[in-house]
Amino acid sequence: MTRSAFLRARRPEHKQQRREAILAAARELAGASGVRNVSLGAVAEAVGLAKSNIVRYFGTREEIYLDLAAEEWRQWGEECAGRLRAATGRDDAVMALAETLGARRLFLDLLGHTATSLEHNVSVPAARTFKRAIHAVIDDLGPLVARPTGLTDLEGKELVTAAAGLAGMLYPAANPPPTIVELYAQDPDLAAACPQLVPTLTRALKAFAAGLPTLREPAE
Repeated sequence: MTRSAFLRARRPEHKQQRREAILAAARELAGASGVRNVSLGAVAEAVGLAKSNIVRYFGTREEIYLDLAAEEWRQWGEECAGRLRAATGRDDAVMALAETLGARRLFLDLLGHTATSLEHNVSVPAARTFKRAIHAVIDDLGPLVARPTGLTDLEGKELVTAAAGLAGMLYPAANPPPTIVELYAQDPDLAAACPQLVPTLTRALKAFAAGLPTLREPAE
């Protein structure tokens, strides 16, 4: 959509198109260079708008990416739910969580930045919308995790939460920047310590799932 078309947008459907164009541009830029390297100005330039127009739809750069993060949560939830419904045991359920997370690079990038930056410069309404979106996904996935693992629904939710949190922390370590890649090429002993995301996440989640029942309060 051209800049002039944007300037003429007045009807609700045109405003929705503008929001979607902003989100699409932010998604493409993050996919190319990483979330941390995308500025509000870069998004505005990609869409063909002034930054002052962008903030009419999203108050800050962080709100744009928090909106994208919510959408990534919902998409991951749908994909993971399909895998979990077919799971026949704890290992299947853990692999469903780990592999569906490992396949979503933008989601992993967003997870790694959510608590450290994306939630730090947003309005309360934007934060509320985001939190409600992720809690809805966790609430849906928890019972699906519980069925094949023998966990309670609450423990299933804890495992889902742990999966997303650990994946967000592992992603930058498993996908190091160029300087660290060069270091690893020069020092294979250091490279050996670089975690592989899906295997490391799978092992951690198996241990977490095995340990949760041991923490249950004894029945009275």
